[in-house]
Formats: sequence, C-alpha cells, structure tokens
Amino acid sequence: MPIVKYPRAREPLYYEWDRKAQKCGLRHTVYAVNGDQYTGEWLDNLKHGKGTQIWKRTGAIYSGDWKFGKQDGYGSYSVPDPVTKEYKRVYTGWWKNGQKTGQGVFFYPNGERYEGEWSDGVRGGWGRMYYLDGSSYEGQWEADQPNGQGMLQLH
Repeated sequence: MPIVKYPRAREPLYYEWDRKAQKCGLRHTVYAVNGDQYTGEWLDNLKHGKGTQIWKRTGAIYSGDWKFGKQDGYGSYSVPDPVTKEYKRVYTGWWKNGQKTGQGVFFYPNGERYEGEWSDGVRGGWGRMYYLDGSSYEGQWEADQPNGQGMLQLH
C-alpha cells in the first residue's frame, strides 16, 4: 500500500508577520517611517493609554493620555528652544480628540500665559490672560477672543 502525502494547508507567511506586527498593550519605543517615535500603550494598533510622542520634524513632545490614536485626557506638550535646545512647556492641561479642551495653561513664546478653559483647541469659557507688561484680563472668552463679562487690569 503506497503512502500518500497531502501537503499541509498553510496560510501565507505575511499573515503571520501581520499578527506579530499588531500593537496592543505596553510597547517599547515604536518608530514611524517619518522618524517620529512613540513610547507607551496601544490598543488595536492605535495609541491608547499613557504614552509619549516625539515628532522628528519639529522636535515637539507630548506626554500624557491617549485615546484611539489621539491626545485625550491630561497631558503636556513641549517644544525645544531654538537656541538652547532645552524643552519649553507650551501647554499643560486637558485634551479631547487631539484638541485642547477643558482646563489648561498655555505658555506663549513671548512670556505671556493663559490659564483657563479651552474649547476645540482655542480659548473658550472662563480664563485669565497674563500679559508681558504686567496687565491681565480675567473673564469670559469665545473663539480665542475676550468676549462677555470680564475685568482688564492695566499696569
């Protein structure tokens, strides 16, 4: 009686490679093709949980909460100083769907700062703006402009 061998059904090799490339859970640093790097948690191939992203082109860094690939939760965004190369904080606060939303502090390059509410990435709600000359405005904001009730203190 002859022995008949049947070839074992085998899935293509790229299926196995794709399974191994799926990112879920805590990972070490992952580099994108453009040089950006991310260290943190993943869910279904999306940044999700705690993590830090560094953009190669600008050198900017975001460290904080992620949800389905976008900044969402509490986090801090910083950029390197063009001269000293030390990181300077730009924004610390709450994010939603990749936009500044909720309470946060924004530090402007000229030394001014805004502390207050944000809506869809711009100043909106109640907040305080501290100007370089010592003046300040505390009150309502809408569409990134003072709007409504507020108090301006000139120095």
